[in-house]
Amino acid sequence: MRRRAGRRTGGGRLAALAAAAAVAAAGLGACSDENPAPVGVAKVASTLGPGEGGLNLLALPGSVESGTTDPRVDWVTPFQERTGCKVGVKLVKTPQEMYDLMRDKGRRYDGVAAPPEVAGRLVAENQVTAVNTSLVDGYKKLEPKLRGLLKQDGKYYGVPYVWGANLLMYDTRTVQPPASWSALFDPEQARRYSGKLIVRDSPLSIAEAALYLKGHDRKLKIGDPYSLSPRQLAAAGRVLARQRPHVLKYWEQPADAISAFAGGAAVLGEAGPYQVDVLDRAGKPVQAAEPSEGLTGWMDAWMIGARVQHPNCMYQWLQWTASPDVQQQVAEWTGVAPANPQACSGDRLRAGFCGAFHVGDRDYIDKIMFAHAPTRVCGGKSKKTDCTDYAEWTKTWIESTQA
Repeated sequence: MRRRAGRRTGGGRLAALAAAAAVAAAGLGACSDENPAPVGVAKVASTLGPGEGGLNLLALPGSVESGTTDPRVDWVTPFQERTGCKVGVKLVKTPQEMYDLMRDKGRRYDGVAAPPEVAGRLVAENQVTAVNTSLVDGYKKLEPKLRGLLKQDGKYYGVPYVWGANLLMYDTRTVQPPASWSALFDPEQARRYSGKLIVRDSPLSIAEAALYLKGHDRKLKIGDPYSLSPRQLAAAGRVLARQRPHVLKYWEQPADAISAFAGGAAVLGEAGPYQVDVLDRAGKPVQAAEPSEGLTGWMDAWMIGARVQHPNCMYQWLQWTASPDVQQQVAEWTGVAPANPQACSGDRLRAGFCGAFHVGDRDYIDKIMFAHAPTRVCGGKSKKTDCTDYAEWTKTWIESTQA
């Protein structure tokens, strides 16, 4: 089976960031008081009935495949035949487009496959409804840490779908094994490989710069790299601005990172297990390092829309996409780790894939600091409201990385 280009980051740089910047300028960041609960918000389901015959989903490319991209890749048609729920999918180019559509009161999506920069904001703005996990067969088979990422006030707002870690990838012929994020973010170290660095093109990449600062400048007192005060965010922005002259490419699609390393143009940068796996199997001299400050990661989850029209079909979809056989297809096609470790049981996925992506390795997963949408509410027990939200992160990212 041919694989996609792996974990997508949200499409074109200018389109995505310009849209997010417009949100920032309008003051519509996460947790805004100007975003009341939508009219007719669905209640949490207590029982399930027969399917309603339809299902309207919102997703980024690759999350929902019906054989149109590749006839061998289809987990929609069997679902429709089994349940009678006809699936309609709106594919979006960027997470920002996904967020905007879910907030549009004139649209009603039953479900959305949300990345972390979208999921947290949808929960905060009541654009999704809690999931009754007892109605999702196989839910308890999903990775425990992943299940807890979208838990709030005792309720679960998503069913884990896929996940991955952010690593330091390096060319073994040129770069000594890096031990820290400082290899990428410290100005003196970055200068060694000037013009040969690659960085993920996402405001959430600020978190890796924050981790570097956590060890480099302890006076900043950085804890959660996704919950930054204005002072901490500004410091991370300065790190990125100093790094910018040495960056070859802010990569949008994983294939861009692969081609940069395969051709020798890049020797050090942010990547994921997918790129490392592909390049290693192609015989390229690359390896991945786990920075001493810690690993960051991400999870996409299926969420139920606040204005869901087909709740029974949506719950059947949640069960279907959590099943080992579908998880195997999704993982192989998208080049990311499945949320259900049973996707690696039997002969579903090759052992090399499961090892490279650390599927089922709970010690490894527990080390990962998974991304969440930055909000003004800081993490921890104090629940202070002096942190920065995703709109502010986007503004800082644009100002720090655009030439």
